[in-house]
Amino acid sequence: MAALVWIGALLTFGGLAGLGYCILVAFRARREGLEGPAMEARLRKLVALNLGALAVSSLGLMMVVFGVFLN
Repeated sequence: MAALVWIGALLTFGGLAGLGYCILVAFRARREGLEGPAMEARLRKLVALNLGALAVSSLGLMMVVFGVFLN
């Protein structure tokens, strides 16, 4: 079950990296001074990636907890 914990940790860190990327892209868009439809279009593209990264991170955390309980 140690493998389940390590795989879960990797998924969690991958999801956190995706969330960090989303934050960086949003800050870049803000720094560029985008407003209105341009900002909305840029952020709309990030929503799917943000939700996907959050889901991967959550799945990884569930795997870690499950692996610890089985260990």
